[in-house]
Amino acid sequence: MRTVDAYAATSATDPLVKTTIERRDVGPKDVLIEIAYAGICHSDIHTVRGEWGDIAYPQVVGHEIVGVVAEVGADVTRHAVGDRVGVGCMVNSCRECENCLAGEENYCLEGNVQTYAGVDRDGTITQGGYSTHVVVDEDFVLRVPEAIPYEAAAPLLCAGITTYSPLHHWEAGPGKRVAVVGMGGLGHMAVKIAVAMGAEVTVLSQTTSKQEDSLRFGATAHRATKDPQTFEDLKDTFDLIVNTVSAPLDLDAYLRLLRRNGTMVNVGAPAEPLPITVFTLFGARRSFAGSGIGGIRETQEMLDFCAERGIAPEVELIDAAQVNEAYERVLSSDVRYRFVIDAATI
Repeated sequence: MRTVDAYAATSATDPLVKTTIERRDVGPKDVLIEIAYAGICHSDIHTVRGEWGDIAYPQVVGHEIVGVVAEVGADVTRHAVGDRVGVGCMVNSCRECENCLAGEENYCLEGNVQTYAGVDRDGTITQGGYSTHVVVDEDFVLRVPEAIPYEAAAPLLCAGITTYSPLHHWEAGPGKRVAVVGMGGLGHMAVKIAVAMGAEVTVLSQTTSKQEDSLRFGATAHRATKDPQTFEDLKDTFDLIVNTVSAPLDLDAYLRLLRRNGTMVNVGAPAEPLPITVFTLFGARRSFAGSGIGGIRETQEMLDFCAERGIAPEVELIDAAQVNEAYERVLSSDVRYRFVIDAATI
């Protein structure tokens, strides 16, 4: 075992504190990564505060990880010492079910092993990227292209793939009208990626405070959802709506914005149930769907797509000691648009 520095939650209510954790020895198929940067995702906050269920403490979160390969196991073939790599939301799966065999390990029928708060292959609880090093099976380690700014790359491993995957699956592109609900860490990536795919993009945000950013990222319109007229003006407009908000919404109001055969896909994950009136779906053969992250193959495809098109998240780099302050700022939407921890400060 290897002892490394980290920032961990010790309970659902106490602030994160600096501590040490144990990482397993590098096995034949393992990669030891010296972490350079770790993004802060709203999922981290939900998890450590017990909002998605009970977890084991102490818990180190963080599933937006980039760093450099420091050591490889004897049988590793995909990565070499010195490579720039990343780790996202999962670190293992059964690899045998139909979904894994289709390259969609994120939908493993036995449940993939989450990067943190999951049960690892040795029975231990997985610990995430708010730390100096991590050991991961090579099959779940991504190559981070040099064209992506290093400090901005980490959020692509969650925010990037979480938005790329539904846009790719529902074929956002030329001739498609896409609405992005929410203009935060996920939403701003959805806008950038949908625009790069060739879609016509509208941002639906509570106010117009981020309108300038929406247009700068390539959206053609930004509408305030606090204004009831927005929902009148945009009825039957969109082919695809990507909801990035992790809070309850009036889903029926948003579903009515879909054209015939349109789909609203949820990537935000509120703790509360979201009610839908079925007749709203009947009205124009509308669909309501959910989408998680992507598989390893699709995540690498996303990274290459972003590198080729010059897409990167907007980030605010912080020292590890600022993590608790950053959490409060995330909850008050006071970040544009993703916090990234400099792991050198852990």
